[in-house]
Amino acid sequence: MSALRQLASQTAIYGLSSIIGRFLNYLLVPLHTSAAVFSTRQYGIITEMYAYVAFLVILLTYGMETSFFRFYNKAGFDKNKVYATSLTTLLCSSSIFILISILFAEPLANWLRYPNHAEYVIWFAIIVGLDAWSSIPLAKLRAENKAIKFALINLSNVGINILLNLFFLAYCMPLYKSGQTNLLIETFYNPEIGVGYVFIANLIASIFKFLLLSPQLLQIKEGVNIDILKQMLIYGIPLLFAGLAGIVNETIDRLMLKQMLFDLRGEKTTMSLIGIYGGVYKISIIITLFIQAFRYAAEPFFFAKEKEADAKFTYAKVMNYFVIVCSVIFLAVMLFIDIIKYFTPNADYWQALHIVPVLLFANIFLGIYYNQSVWYKLSGKTMYGAWLQFLGAIITLVINYLFIPKYDYTAAAWATFICYACMMIASYVLGQKHYPIPYSVIRIMLYLLSACMLYYLSLQITINHLALSYILKAIILIFYIFTLLYIEHYCNKKNTCSPPL
Repeated sequence: MSALRQLASQTAIYGLSSIIGRFLNYLLVPLHTSAAVFSTRQYGIITEMYAYVAFLVILLTYGMETSFFRFYNKAGFDKNKVYATSLTTLLCSSSIFILISILFAEPLANWLRYPNHAEYVIWFAIIVGLDAWSSIPLAKLRAENKAIKFALINLSNVGINILLNLFFLAYCMPLYKSGQTNLLIETFYNPEIGVGYVFIANLIASIFKFLLLSPQLLQIKEGVNIDILKQMLIYGIPLLFAGLAGIVNETIDRLMLKQMLFDLRGEKTTMSLIGIYGGVYKISIIITLFIQAFRYAAEPFFFAKEKEADAKFTYAKVMNYFVIVCSVIFLAVMLFIDIIKYFTPNADYWQALHIVPVLLFANIFLGIYYNQSVWYKLSGKTMYGAWLQFLGAIITLVINYLFIPKYDYTAAAWATFICYACMMIASYVLGQKHYPIPYSVIRIMLYLLSACMLYYLSLQITINHLALSYILKAIILIFYIFTLLYIEHYCNKKNTCSPPL
């Protein structure tokens, strides 16, 4: 259990920058989706642009972050050379990307159907380029278990982004609209920029994070080692393709909504649908926040545990607790969805609440898949990861292509669900063949199905008294949590339900 406690403590600390940090950014959603700030159409622009960012971040890191972890801790490799090689390589490639984007900003803006906003291309090129470079210094902090420093840097980035959003959108915008003005507003606010202030805030925050990490350049004592670089690329390139395919699964639906509906339903309706989908999708990201924090801690933890005799048993136990947390989050969100829906205060978004449980479970499947991915990373069979992601990408593309024209974002939600379910199942089957881990399959299914059943039962109970209704829901949630913990504790104590049950 000491290993599990270590992972839990690391997850908690990394949570300061991933769960708490992203949650603070997440709190900007009510601001961005407020009818007083942006329309659903304008929020559609934000949703679309950040979908492109997701692709570019994967492309510009090209698996180098995971390769860094693999070779930084591998016997026979000099840590300084691994760090210098990965950092210098990403710094060069990111600089080239930024330069090309600046030179071709106008043609790219026309292709994106934002002919009057070439500045979007330049801003996001710098954001993505700096974030790609920053991934290696941050990975080094994780590899050295400097979780507190990692958290402080990321929290600084988040804090600046939030403060600038509040300044531009919660301070300057309403005062300007009411006819009031002052020196700050006259100096820094231009109403024509609109949603661009969301991007500007991100840009400034990324520059600040880059400056905080720039002293890491002074730690480079070696040049690029070609032999190490070749091995890192051989290991990482399959992860690049897997990552690109993974981003297809995660974000291509927003882009396909625009491409397939733009001429069919018009620019205004299409961007509004993208905005509604993007806003409601944020509710399901509650689970994603936990998954992100877990992955930060779990990846180095899994590599470090690889050589221990009970490693596979530990991986299986980690999965149990991971599913418990995800199941609890799902049930909590769905039991109190009538409150949580106000997270997007504009009622125009609520028409899409029916896809929330679909997206929540889709993200649970994705989290389980990420947990399972340890088998191909530790066995060196990273190409399997690429093929699994490609399987998901094909499913996503086909379902979206066939059904988006008729069912718009509802089709996108179900495509995500089916995609991640298939990837999860395929990964489990392959993993048991190449790197068998004794997962508690029956217990995991029990936890997930019981969450669905309790939610379904709660829908069948009608209580007109609002307070009593919430009390009952709270009792259901508490009962569920204690039941799952009791089952896990009993199985561990009696050793009667150890994997693979």
